[in-house]
Amino acid sequence: MAIEWARRLCKSLPQATEELLWGDNLVFKIGGKMFAVLPLDPGSHCLALKVGEEEFAEWCEREGVVPAPHLGRCFWIALEHEDAIGVAELKQLIRSSYDMVRAKLPRKTREQLDGVPAQAAARTRRVRQKP
Repeated sequence: MAIEWARRLCKSLPQATEELLWGDNLVFKIGGKMFAVLPLDPGSHCLALKVGEEEFAEWCEREGVVPAPHLGRCFWIALEHEDAIGVAELKQLIRSSYDMVRAKLPRKTREQLDGVPAQAAARTRRVRQKP
């Protein structure tokens, strides 16, 4: 996995943004919440991603995958080297991290990302609440 390849994949996801944080880390976000961290100068790991709580222990048992520094308690994993998992599995893992984070965003934020005008969304909620 080259940095540019992972960067292009993360940026290709709908409404994903990229930000340089903590000196030398590319942080990819959806709705202001991170879904991937890609160190530009890899040290102990080369990519960090969010995984499901149920899958966290299973991922950490794999060779080359560890709890992400500072984020492990929130069920983030870090790849210690570029070939810790295959390309197809990595694509799926990045998409899964993105989907998980997006699903946890407040409804209003998700609606804004989807381009639903605030007034239309409020009207829809009122209509649904009627018996």
